[in-house]
Formats: sequence, C-alpha cells, structure tokens
Amino acid sequence: MTYFLKRRSVLIGGSALALTTMLASRPSQATIKIQRLVSPGGIEAWFVQDATVPLIAMEYAFGGGATQDPADKPGVGHLVAGLLDEGSGDLDSKTFHERLDRRAIELSFHSTRDQFGGSLRMLKDNKDEAFDLLRMALTSPRFNAPDVERIRAQALSSLRRESTNPSSLANRKFLEVAFEGHPYGRQSQGTLDSVPKIDIADLKDYVRRVIAKDTLKIAVVGDVDPEVLGKLLDKTFGSLPAKAELTEVADVVAAKPPQLVVVPLDVPQTVVTFGGPGVRRSEPDFMAAYVVNHILGGGLSSRLFREVRQKRGLAYSVHETLLWMDHSAVFVGNTGTGADRAGETVEEVEKQVRRMAEEGPTQQELDDAKAYLKGSQMLALDTSSNLARALLQYQLDKLAIDYIEKRNALVDAVTLENAKKVAQRLWGQGLLTVIVGRSPEVVAQPATAPSAATPATPN
Repeated sequence: MTYFLKRRSVLIGGSALALTTMLASRPSQATIKIQRLVSPGGIEAWFVQDATVPLIAMEYAFGGGATQDPADKPGVGHLVAGLLDEGSGDLDSKTFHERLDRRAIELSFHSTRDQFGGSLRMLKDNKDEAFDLLRMALTSPRFNAPDVERIRAQALSSLRRESTNPSSLANRKFLEVAFEGHPYGRQSQGTLDSVPKIDIADLKDYVRRVIAKDTLKIAVVGDVDPEVLGKLLDKTFGSLPAKAELTEVADVVAAKPPQLVVVPLDVPQTVVTFGGPGVRRSEPDFMAAYVVNHILGGGLSSRLFREVRQKRGLAYSVHETLLWMDHSAVFVGNTGTGADRAGETVEEVEKQVRRMAEEGPTQQELDDAKAYLKGSQMLALDTSSNLARALLQYQLDKLAIDYIEKRNALVDAVTLENAKKVAQRLWGQGLLTVIVGRSPEVVAQPATAPSAATPATPN
C-alpha cells in the first residue's frame, strides 16, 4: 500500500558506505535463532542476536495506520510520518537531522492502512543516541508550523503528480470501488482537498490515540546483548501510553466482480488494474492461494506474463499479487499497454483468469512454483534489515515465532486439489477491472463469471 517514507543518513565520507555494506550482512538462515525478548518493563520483541557485524536493525509498528484518519481528513497519519523526525523535545528540525547524520543513524516512519511504524538502523557504538532520538520523536514531536507547512507542501506536490499518473489513478480507483464506504477505500496519503485542512491539532491527536504500547510489535536483528536491548526498549517505548484509543474498523469483503470502470486520461500508455476478493492471512486456504497466485501472475514464468507479454507482446510487464490486511484481503494485478490494444489486453487477462478458475494449475506448474517459493525465502531474508522486516510482518500476521522453520513445509503441503479449489474461489467470479488511459477500446461489458463459479467465501 502507499506509505510515507523518509530516511535520514550520512551522505558524505565513508560512513554511509560502511553502514550500507554492513546492512548487507546477516547470519545464514540455518543459524537464525529467534528469541522472544521481554524487557524489564514488559516491552516484547522478537530478537535475533547477530555479532557478524557491529550493526543493529529494528522494525516496529503500532496498530492503526490510515484507518485512524478522520473520515473527512484522510492523510493525517501520512503527514505525521513525515513530521516525527522534523524536531522533537528541545531539538529543532535542523539540529535533530544533524545528530542523525553525525552518527550515520537511519530513522524513518511510515503509515500503511493498518499500521503506523518505522525503522531504525545504526552502528552498534551509536545505539544509545539512536534509540534516544527515536524516543524523542515518538514522545515529544514538535510539529512546528514552518515544518508542518513544508511537509504539507511536499505531500501536495506528490498528490498533484499522482493526479496525472495513470498507475496511481488506477490503483486508487480500484480500492475506492473495492471498498466503497470503508476506510480501506479512502486515500491513505490524503487528497488535494483534505491535506490543506489538516491542522496541528489533528496531528497531535493522531499521535495521542495511535502511538501506544498495547498494539506495539517490535523486531530487532543485530549485535547487542539481550539485557542491553531490553533496557533500550524500556527507555524508548516505556513512557508511551499504555493503551491506544483506536476507532473500531469493521471487517469487509471486497466488492464482488465482475465490474469494469474506465477513467479517461490523455496519456501515452493505458494502465489496467484488476482484482477481486482475496484470502485473508489467517484462513487455512492462504498458503494454497499464495502458491497458485504465483503460478498465475507471480513472476516471469507466470501464465499471465507468458500469455500477455511473451506470446502476444501486449504489454511490457504484467503481474498479480495477494494483498492481505487486518480486516479484508484482495488479489490485485497491473499491466500497461497502448490504448489501441487495451481491449485485447483485458480480454487476454480475463481469458487466463477464467482458465485458471476452471482448470486450475497443472502438477508441473505446482511443483515448479513450490520449488521457486521455497528457494526465494532464503533470498528474501538476505540482510539484517530484511530479516527484521520479515519478523515484524510475521508478528502482525499473528504467526508463530518458529514460522520461518515451518514455512517451507507449509508450501510443500499444498496439493493439486487444494490449488484447484482455491483457484476457483479466487477467480471464479471474474474480475473487478479499472482502465485508465486515452479513450481505450474495451469490451462493452465486463466478462461474466463461468457458469461453474461459486461465490467467494465471506472473510
């Protein structure tokens, strides 16, 4: 999903190069030992102690995110993410950044639809200052008016660019249609109308309601003793409010396909975004859906890439992914093509989706997908930062702490019968399709679902 991300680091001399080199190192997957660390003050984290290099990487998240923006002011969390490192406590923005840069500390914040979180990376010797700067940012942000207006101007500039970007428009329209009337359908970055209306009181209220210990999840990988880390976590997060004041968000099933939405835009390339209701992370069908989705649209060997790109040359790229959130799930794909071939492209995508729903994958496709997904797991955890991000996501997904060890066995357990069943569930109703471009030639009506289709299982 769209999020605000700012990263501060040293840009001159050798420090940044040294830090970047160290970020690329981590223990082999076979030696990963994940600990459940609980600080003296009760702050919990998943922790991998790694003394290979003198580096510490931390990822953390609070529940809430863009769903906690006021309904009439989307974009509040996005602005908060852009402002937390713009001065805090007795440090103004310039001084705060100078302290980050002097110690090669990387500090960033982001707001997704369900979480507000951030990243902290530093050399071991700079851990005390790094954690203290994060503490200040979270507990005493200044929100000085000049800084607010500067970050607001940046946000508005980005929104203006996206207002003529076909990919951005297609993705936003897809979510608006899929989640009409639900917070997931709102623009998490805000709008050109809402962002100017956000005031400093809104920013402070968001921090007060969202940044609290009861929803906090933390993952740390690096060269630090557990006892020392526990004390750092207490100093950093211990003074936060005990309980967040979150607005309740209802579970929702994405709009039922088939649907077709056309957004005229005078640009050289037509963009197509397509999708529909998905499978939530907690459902038994998830791993089967993950594997079969890779077969349909997950890479250069996928059916969509082979049929749309390689055989017919309709698009440079085409892909599809599963997107799961706290209260819903969708599958969503994207491609781009010339306006004169948009109709043909949509028809071919729909054809391949129907075929997968009706026939499912072959045994060979299933075996190949399993082999790829098992091998790619090791590559995906190739740095301390990537490992920390993965450990945080596993916590957000409510997975067991030994999930890394069990994951490949779960992939192997997917049978051809499982894959065919979930393929019919995902794609048996057809597609919700959004086309953005120059008067595209499209089919008059969206493709109807195959007669054998069954409704998607409510999440």
